[in-house]
Amino acid sequence: MVTKAGLLALLLWGSVSGGPHAAPQRSHSPALDFGFVPAGVYETHAYFEPGAMGILFHMVRAFLYVVQPNPFPRDLITKLAKENIGAKQAQYQKPENVVLALQAIYYEMGFVVCAVLGVFFVLLVPLVGLCFCMCRCCDNCGGEMHQRQRKNAECQRGFLATMLVATSLIITAGVLCASAANQNLSNQLKHTRRLVNSNMRDLKMFANDTPAQIDYLTAQYVMAKNRVLSDLDNIGPLLGSKIHEQLGKEVLPALDAALSMAGAMRETKEALENVSTALETLQDGTDRLQADLVGVRSSLSNTLSDPACSNGAVSYTCSAIRSTLGQLSISANFSGLPDISEQLANVDSVLKVDLSNIVQKGYSSFNDTPAMVREQTRTVVSGLKGMLDGIGANITSFSRMFPIHASMANFTIFLTENQMKIEVFYPQIDQMDFYRWIGCIALCCLVVLILTFNCLGLLCGHCGYDKHASPTTRGCLSNTGGNLLMAGAGFSFIFSWVLMAVVTATFVVGGNVEKLVCEPFENRQLFKLIDTPYLVNPGLKNFLPGMLFQNPQIDLTLESFYRSCKDNKGLYAALKLDNIFNVNKFLNSSVYTKDVARVFEDVKVDLKGIVLLERAGRENLIDFSNTGISEINYAAFLAEVNKGVTVVDLLAFANELEARADQLPRGALENALKGHASSIRQIHAQQVVPMEQAMKFVRARSTLSQSIRLLQRTAAELPDKIDNVLSAIDAAEYLITHNASHVVKQETSKYMQNIASYFTQYIDWVKMSLSTDVAACKPFSNIVDTADIVACSFIVDSMNTFWFGLGCCTVFLIPNIILSVRLAKFYRRMDTEDVYDDSSVSGTWHFTL
Repeated sequence: MVTKAGLLALLLWGSVSGGPHAAPQRSHSPALDFGFVPAGVYETHAYFEPGAMGILFHMVRAFLYVVQPNPFPRDLITKLAKENIGAKQAQYQKPENVVLALQAIYYEMGFVVCAVLGVFFVLLVPLVGLCFCMCRCCDNCGGEMHQRQRKNAECQRGFLATMLVATSLIITAGVLCASAANQNLSNQLKHTRRLVNSNMRDLKMFANDTPAQIDYLTAQYVMAKNRVLSDLDNIGPLLGSKIHEQLGKEVLPALDAALSMAGAMRETKEALENVSTALETLQDGTDRLQADLVGVRSSLSNTLSDPACSNGAVSYTCSAIRSTLGQLSISANFSGLPDISEQLANVDSVLKVDLSNIVQKGYSSFNDTPAMVREQTRTVVSGLKGMLDGIGANITSFSRMFPIHASMANFTIFLTENQMKIEVFYPQIDQMDFYRWIGCIALCCLVVLILTFNCLGLLCGHCGYDKHASPTTRGCLSNTGGNLLMAGAGFSFIFSWVLMAVVTATFVVGGNVEKLVCEPFENRQLFKLIDTPYLVNPGLKNFLPGMLFQNPQIDLTLESFYRSCKDNKGLYAALKLDNIFNVNKFLNSSVYTKDVARVFEDVKVDLKGIVLLERAGRENLIDFSNTGISEINYAAFLAEVNKGVTVVDLLAFANELEARADQLPRGALENALKGHASSIRQIHAQQVVPMEQAMKFVRARSTLSQSIRLLQRTAAELPDKIDNVLSAIDAAEYLITHNASHVVKQETSKYMQNIASYFTQYIDWVKMSLSTDVAACKPFSNIVDTADIVACSFIVDSMNTFWFGLGCCTVFLIPNIILSVRLAKFYRRMDTEDVYDDSSVSGTWHFTL
């Protein structure tokens, strides 16, 4: 697998060694979707749930914690391993070794004490049983068939029976616990085959998926290549548009200003035409109005010359009217305004040249920048495409250089052969487990036999017991119950030491395996112990990299490898193969960016052919500034426009005239003045009002005012505007001619980085896939977890639970013996008894044989 990981790194290096390595990806670069690396789903679920048996397992672990509460002795084991105590007899006498031995004994003190107690039990119980038997044969130790009568005999019998029942129940619980553990071990071992097979299938899936994943990594280079080819084929819209955009920040405003001058020309012409047309309209209207007002004023003057106006009272009124006749005239005189036909003719002459079309040619010439870039970079594009083909050739050559598929096929064959070898041992394992199961059942049956004697003895003794019968006249059933209890006590003496020997042996082995192997594995202390520098091999600091790579200095531990595989990371990251095949070193960005930069150094884009404004357009702008619109007397125009139509409101004048006529005596003079008032109203109604209602006069005035102000504003700003436009055009053309190379270089660099970013994305994706997806090593952690499940959860937990239950039974056999012997005295038929004779001396007992 290490070789395979090396091939992966070499293959990755080959995939990029012939081409550029991109600079860091720009934020606006399009993201490439390389998809998901094909991978199967591993079926092994290395997790064990003991179910109801978990309660018993926890009880056993709690008991072991009481026996051995000390933490895992990592430092002690490390020192013992490094000192290698026991290799030579002389090393025992070294003080440091003596200290280590004492520390080991202190750590194992709980197990030592329990083991010593177990050994004493095994040695003393048979000896005590033998002495007890010989003592009873001599009618001692309760061996004589005589029972003294006591007043509390019934209470004592009940207490002994109750305690024996309680003891039997505890022993029953212990034997059930042992039997359940025994059966659980057999049941769980049947699942071992399924776990082994699923682990083998996962390893085969690992071997089958890895070549396909490597092929997928190399095949996805085509996506990056195609994207680069697409950008190269569109270098005009991509690079040219960026150059166009940067230059356009100065060029487009200049062209827009020139185009706005073409609009200003049209607006100026329209304003001049409006002024000319409005002026003619106003002059015609005012001429007619002036003639009518002159006629009315003459007629009214003649009327006021009548002799009737010379009378004293009338003459004052006539004089007042005569003094207002001067108001009957027009206020604005449009006839005296200057002619603007010359300026209009000049503007018409300027507009004969289509400045808008000339500016549009400038736009078109500038907008051809992408096409110019495309035509002038054909050689560079061809070179980059050749570079991409070289990278593809490298990928092909490197993928064919290493027999990846053959190696994985051989690994699959290796797995199949070893699986077949393992399956050969299944019948032997089943047979051995069967013998073990039989032996454990036999031990449990010994306890069940004792329990049977207890139960039968209690049942027969209780059912056949007659409290009115004397000890010598007890019934057969009661006597049988007593004998059964004695038989149970006898078998307890016979088998208890055997049971305790088994319990002690399994306790020492199973308890230490639980505390020194299983529990440290759960809290990862076992990995830390194995990963201790120079522990496994004194010549290797880290044994795992030293064994795999012959480089013990690599910071790779068994715990980190297991944890990485537990997280289903790639084998490249789990084994830290970057210390052997450093992908980042192979993918040094400066090497590949220089290749791209070297190709793009040949990018030369000449934009001198761009013409923003032709000579005719420049001359047209200059001619526009010389049309003479600045020479027009706009103040005279505005002065006349701002005046009223007439000096006085004709309708008000007519009303006042009629009011003054009413002040005169009735007669011809009054009637004449009223007639003139009527004429003035008629002029107002027929000329002024209709003209205003039709908006002819008002519109003409309004158009004239707006146009004059527009012309005045244009005339004031025109010289500076034209100078600014020509200066902006000159500056833009200077930028294109002299400074465009800087813009081209800057945008070419950005375009190069964008091209290189596709390689960066591909390389980053490959490195990420190597770390997380390719050759996901979950099966290796599953193997370790499976070994833990089989060894600890299946075997050790079940074995510990077995000795825990069996030990409970064995310990309680001691009180069972005592209670059975004491209680049998109340059920067995005695040879002698105590008899109280009433005729004898008071307080005297006689023995009846």
